[in-house]
This record gives sequence, C-alpha cells and structure tokens, in this order.
Amino acid sequence: MSKGQLAAMKLMKAHGLSDLSEIPIELIAAGLGATVIEKPVQNADGRIVFGKKKAIITINSNIEYLGKRRFTLAHEIGHLTMHRDQFLMHNDTDATLEYFKKGNQETEANEFASELLMPEGLFIKIAQEYEFGPELLRHLADYFKTSITSVAYRYFKYGDHPICLVYSYNNIVRYWMRPDPYDHFIKDLTKLAPPEDSVATEYFKQGKIYPKSESKQEIWKSTWFELKKWENDDDFSFYEYCIITPKYNTVLSVIWEE
Repeated sequence: MSKGQLAAMKLMKAHGLSDLSEIPIELIAAGLGATVIEKPVQNADGRIVFGKKKAIITINSNIEYLGKRRFTLAHEIGHLTMHRDQFLMHNDTDATLEYFKKGNQETEANEFASELLMPEGLFIKIAQEYEFGPELLRHLADYFKTSITSVAYRYFKYGDHPICLVYSYNNIVRYWMRPDPYDHFIKDLTKLAPPEDSVATEYFKQGKIYPKSESKQEIWKSTWFELKKWENDDDFSFYEYCIITPKYNTVLSVIWEE
C-alpha cells in the first residue's frame, strides 16, 4: 500500500469518515489549518503555500468541472498532510509546485486524493455491481463527484475487468499502461502518433468527439496491440473509449475486450 493511500486512510479514520461524496472537501482543508481560495492560476490547477502555522491552497477558478476541482483540492490536501516538512517556507502566494516535480510528491498526492475521494473498499464494491463500460466510469465519477480521468486510473488499479490506458497529448503518445499479467502486448508508440485507425486519432485529426451514447467504439485488436504472427494470432474486436480534454488537447484512451 502506498504512502499516499495510507495517509488518506489514516486521516479518514481519525475523523470517522468513510465516504466523502457528500462532504465539501473545503471542510477537510479547513480542519487541517488551510485556507482555500479560488482565482485564475497560470500553468497549474492548484497551488499550496505554507506559512509557519497555516497554509493557503489556491484552486484555479478556471476549472470547469466540479469533479476535477474536488480532485485538485484533495491533491493539495495530500501535500498539506504529507509534505509540509519537505518545503521551504513561502510567503509569496505566487509560489509554484515546481519543487514537487523533483521527487515523488506528485504521485503521493495523487494517490492520497484517489483514496480520500474514492476509498478502495467502497470503490470496488460499487464497481463490481455493473458490467464494465463508459457508463460505469461515468457512474463512478458521478457518485464520488470526481473526474472521470481519475476514475479510469482507479478502475485500472482496482477494477475486476482488465483495461489498458494510453495517454496522448498533441497527437503524441506520452505513456501507456497495461495490466500485469495480460495476454496482449501493446505496441510501444511512446513519442509517436496514435494508430491511424484509433479513436484517439479521429479526435486529433478530425476533432471527432462521440456523444455519450456512442462513446464505446469498436476497433481491431491490431489497432493498439501487436499480433504474434508466428503464433497465428487472430485479429478480433476490442473497444476504445476516449476521455478527451479539448482545453489541453489530451486524450486518455481506455481500451478493453469483452
């Protein structure tokens, strides 16, 4: 179990909490001695500045979705909980989070936020009540009031139906994740464009965004995966659901077989 997850579980236990879906996250921050403000922020969704006794958390007022706002604030609470002693004291409200990028703090804060907003046991319980598909991811995002992107990563870790994730930015694959073990091998397209016949490419080249009712798109296994020709590996249907963020020109492709 990760440091971030353990810290979130400890915090919830100390306050007698088991499900924060109906609780304003600001109350958690206030209870830990932080003041939360909203204002436009350049090149960040959130920032934290530590004083000698208090802290100021700034959330970018340009964040459009409640789910993303809650996850951003939970992420900053993770820094507040775990990383105070790893900071220089700042009095400048324009201080950035560049310091975090030098270590593991960003990953730890994301793990903290995921556990705080989507407790492992409850997440697994709800996820197991439905068949996997875009509707399930949207249902989980609505229930926990967090971003569908964070739900997809959470499901990758705890869901009972294997999925693969591919993150692309500006029509370039930045990284991919597949379960271990898994029967299929993803083509390593890191630093290359997504496959021509992928749903991701439809967005990057045509601006295509499917409505919710059509968000589960059928593709071929060979779109994202290698075919082992020496084993007479057959091509067959997979599915791709793209979580698109036009503002940042990013696509998270969720890929699975039924």
